[in-house]
Amino acid sequence: MAGRFDPPTRTDLRAGRTPVPGGHGAAVGGGVRRLWRPEAPVDLGLVLGPLRRGPGDPTFRTTPDGSVWRATRTPAGPATLRVAVTPDGVDAEAWGPGADWVLDGLPALLGADDDPAAFVPRHRLVHASHRRRPGLRLTRTGLVLESLIPTVLEQKVTSDEAYRSWRRLVCRHGEPAPGPGGLYVMPSARAWALIPSWDWHRAGVDLKRSDTIVRAARVAARLEEAAAMELPQAAARLEAVPGIGPWTSAETLQRSNGAPDAVTTGDLHLPGIIGYALTGNRDADDEVMLELLAPYAGQRHRAARLILLAGRTPPRRAPRMYRSDISRI
Repeated sequence: MAGRFDPPTRTDLRAGRTPVPGGHGAAVGGGVRRLWRPEAPVDLGLVLGPLRRGPGDPTFRTTPDGSVWRATRTPAGPATLRVAVTPDGVDAEAWGPGADWVLDGLPALLGADDDPAAFVPRHRLVHASHRRRPGLRLTRTGLVLESLIPTVLEQKVTSDEAYRSWRRLVCRHGEPAPGPGGLYVMPSARAWALIPSWDWHRAGVDLKRSDTIVRAARVAARLEEAAAMELPQAAARLEAVPGIGPWTSAETLQRSNGAPDAVTTGDLHLPGIIGYALTGNRDADDEVMLELLAPYAGQRHRAARLILLAGRTPPRRAPRMYRSDISRI
């Protein structure tokens, strides 16, 4: 999906728009604003939704006007990004040292590098889900650590527990995001590595997960290189860190690299959901799931995403995962 940018403008919170000469504008004082005109429809909720870690994510929020706000730590520094779909295209505004970086990466973030035409539905349910969601594109943030760390927090715990840990750690060890929006930027790699053991405990994070995050933070520069790699090489780079396995690398690279074939294995629920949706087999394991997704080789993550969005899940018959809040110990 290609598109084009209109010339950027610099905004001032009091005075409105002021033209910015040249291709970039320094985000000093107000924000930098650009209008991107994609050649295909964009559904912000579908594209950017995977970046949100629960309803209380301090780095992400939506507003009643349909705008999506996102705070991120870029190679150029922290940034706040606001995006909204308008009749003219995608209106984007950014603040902070990383403003130009996030605006340059806006097309990739909204799926411009994705190629949904390469996907051919092979099942009635998948075909229907695909047809109903023409605005679905796979996001590519180009940032590995910001997807890796919350994914590690989600290992072997409930989503609510992981979201609570993420929220506490970001608000305590991150920093207020630049500009308006009231968001927080996640901690730097150095800050993650320096979080004391008692703060991990208070956030409900056990030693195994905290050690994995600290190890990853210490080699953050090497891990960020994976954003420019092909999927096998990128997965190998991440999985070289003890504590990062196929589940974690796939969940990370789906977001950082927009990898359409990064299928999640080792998940407690996904095989049963896919097995039930496609064949009625709620007891499917990873092996069965991969067999069912084999016709979508090269696009298995997209196929799994469309199956999940279809909403055909097996009736619950087992108790929910036990919540183990170690912060109370």
